[in-house]
Formats: sequence, structure tokens, C-alpha cells
Amino acid sequence: MSSRLVHQSTDRQAMAAQGRWRRPPLIADWRYRLALVAVCLIYLVLATLSIEVNWARVAEGASRGLNFFAAFLRPDFTSRWGDIQQGIIESLTMTFTSTTIGILLAIPVGIGAARNMAPWPIYLFCRSIIAVSRTFQEVIIAILFVVMFGFGPLAGMITLAFATIGFMAKLLAEDIEDIDERQVEAIRATGGSWLQLMNYAVQPQVMPRLIGLSMYRLDINFRESAVIGIVGAGGIGATLNTSLSRYEYDTAAAVLLIIIGIVMLTEYASGYVRKWVQ
Repeated sequence: MSSRLVHQSTDRQAMAAQGRWRRPPLIADWRYRLALVAVCLIYLVLATLSIEVNWARVAEGASRGLNFFAAFLRPDFTSRWGDIQQGIIESLTMTFTSTTIGILLAIPVGIGAARNMAPWPIYLFCRSIIAVSRTFQEVIIAILFVVMFGFGPLAGMITLAFATIGFMAKLLAEDIEDIDERQVEAIRATGGSWLQLMNYAVQPQVMPRLIGLSMYRLDINFRESAVIGIVGAGGIGATLNTSLSRYEYDTAAAVLLIIIGIVMLTEYASGYVRKWVQ
């Protein structure tokens, strides 16, 4: 059996040297592959046929959709500029505040959720916090906080901060678990304290990644602030929702163009910061 494997390996090496080797398929028998494709196609057709489509409503909505896309050629920035400006300021305030608070709270949770840094009870507790934070989508959390704190940016800020904790803590914990343990052992061998261990062995390895993720989360929080505003959590989303409900497509197009512009600026800034810290 071993000689056969050696022979097959030699044949593959010879074919690779001649440029004729191809990766073997995941399913060797072509009949099984054909059957799998047929099953997927049949399922897709049945799933499509099970969807009830109101074609009259589709036709009615198509004309509205065309009017909405046409509004991007003539966006209205002036009619409701006061509301747009207030919504942008609220969204930016919510974004920066929630990101800062969320990151500050996510750092201890992320350290506690790293198996190589925390004892078992703390690890389970911090992992539970991450799981709860990542279980619910931001809109669901926003609805809960709107009920608790009322309409306005406070509910939106708490929502985004809560979501930031789970996002940042999970990725930070994974980065800490993947660090070079030799540096950790070196600090421990010198009798360093836990704070010295974190400052000299862990922090230098994870800080560039943490800064990059923080900029990425800042981008996410601004985009999410436009979404949660639809359910009353403040921000530019409330202005956008009002414009759409009144069929003011010109104003809605202006709001969306502003959101796109700000997201592009944050993306450029994020790329610059990540290049600077690496």
C-alpha cells in the first residue's frame, strides 16, 4: 500500500513538473457530482415557485423605484437642509461616542475572553458577554433601547456601543490567543507582573490590529446609525425614513449621497491609519 502511495506521489510530481497536474475534484465520481448539481437545481426551482409574488404590486413599485433612482440625478440638499444637518451631527456624535465607549469596554472583555490569559470562570463570563452582544442584530437591540430610553440618539448610542463590545472583544480575544507565546514566557521568566505581561508581551503584538479594527468599527457604526434611526434611535436614519415615507425622493437621494461621501472618507482614513500603524 505504501509503495502504491509513493508511486502516485511520484506520478503527481512528474505531472506537476510538466505542467499537466490538476487538483483532484472533491467528488471523484462524475455521476455523484451531476446528481448533486441536479438536486441543488431542483431545490432552487421549488424554492422559487413557493414564493408568492404579487406582480401587480411589483409593477407599481417598479415605477416608484425608477423615480427614486432618477432622484439621484437631481438631489435636493436645500429644502430640508436643517433636518439633514441635525441628523448628520447626531449620527457622527453617536458614532464617535459609541465607538469610544464600546472599545474601552471591549478591551477588558476581550482580554478575559482569551483562553491563554484568563482563568476558566472569567473566560466563560466574558465569552457569554460576547455571545449575547453578537446574538442580536443592531435593529433589534435599538428597538429594545428605544422602548427603555425613548426616541432619540441616546438609545442609538447605547445600541452601537453594545454591538461594538461584542465585535471588538471577539476579534481582540482571537488575536491575543494567536500571539507569540515566547514573548509571554520571557516576561514570566523574569518574574514580571500581570500588568507587565500585558504591557510588554501582549500589547505590542495586538495594538496594530486593534487600531485597524477600531477604525473599521467606526465605519460600521456610522452606517448602522443610519439604519437604527429608522426605528427611532436618532441619527440621519430618521431623516431618511421621513423623506421616504413622504415620497420626497430628492431629499432621500441627498441624504444617501451624504452618507456615501462620509463612508468613503472614513474608508480612506481607515486605510491610511492601518498603513501608518503597521
